[in-house]
Amino acid sequence: MTKPTEVVEEEIKVEEKKKGIFAKAKDALLPDAEEQAAIISTAVRITVLAWSGGILTLNYVAIPGVPQQKIDPTFIASVFTGVLASFGIQTASKKGDGTMKMNGNGSSNGGPPPATAKDIEAILAKAGPTQTIRIEQAPLKITTDTTPQEPFKM
Repeated sequence: MTKPTEVVEEEIKVEEKKKGIFAKAKDALLPDAEEQAAIISTAVRITVLAWSGGILTLNYVAIPGVPQQKIDPTFIASVFTGVLASFGIQTASKKGDGTMKMNGNGSSNGGPPPATAKDIEAILAKAGPTQTIRIEQAPLKITTDTTPQEPFKM
């Protein structure tokens, strides 16, 4: 009965020997498929960041001997800021006085900050009288009025 266990051990050893040097290095460096996907994702984002940063830089810098191409940098700037945002970096926006400042609410769109509960209460207070109807019995049936009415005349 000891012979079958010896055979199994030999088969396992044969499988381990079949792995090449690159497969062993891959298993040692990147043991998980999710980790591999995360590294590839980060590498792609860094590549797009470098590309868009390079294009934006070349749009504003003149290289001697190379004619400068004038392009609209709007799309490339949006790609650049989008990739920066994916890394958690916020960009500053230019204010009316010519200075670069971060928005007070941490948002880069320049819009108002989100409404707080106090703001909502103030809006409701200005809205005028309201009435809340609470129905505690069920079932409730809502139907239309079937009595004929005269049409509205001006």
